Amino acid sequence: METLTTKPEAFELGDAPFMSAADLAGYAASIKKARAMKEFEGQDRAAKAQAELIQRLAEPVAVTPEKIQEITRTLLHRLRLAAEQGRKELQVMRFPNALCTDGGRAINNVEPDWPGTLTGRPRQAFEFWRDRLQPNGYGLRAMIVDWPQGMPGDVGFFLTWEAAQP
Repeated sequence: METLTTKPEAFELGDAPFMSAADLAGYAASIKKARAMKEFEGQDRAAKAQAELIQRLAEPVAVTPEKIQEITRTLLHRLRLAAEQGRKELQVMRFPNALCTDGGRAINNVEPDWPGTLTGRPRQAFEFWRDRLQPNGYGLRAMIVDWPQGMPGDVGFFLTWEAAQP
């Protein structure tokens, strides 16, 4: 077997020079840093959007006869579609748990006084159900619908109904 006595020239793969282990580690670190910055910027944008949503939903809407008609028309359409699909519930609202005075704790624990923790538009939605839909046989179920980092996240409102017995 022959021994090399001269140092080989830089090895090339295709038209790119071969990277040393140190170069490769540096490259990997720069990629990791770029991805982390991109993720951080995305989280920052998401946090801003979440804050804007909370601010918007914290402000009640003007309840006019026209608004009630609009809500009722949209809701009836969605309810018919759900019933045609054989469903017995429909998610009608999703909102950040920050719109509950206790961060959604009472909803998560299914406490009977959970409606008292609602603020803003979620409270208005509950009142709409209580005053207009409950008397017509619809139920309302509230529950935490996501768990970011294992903590309660958004709350969902679900209208429920039972199928008529033949």
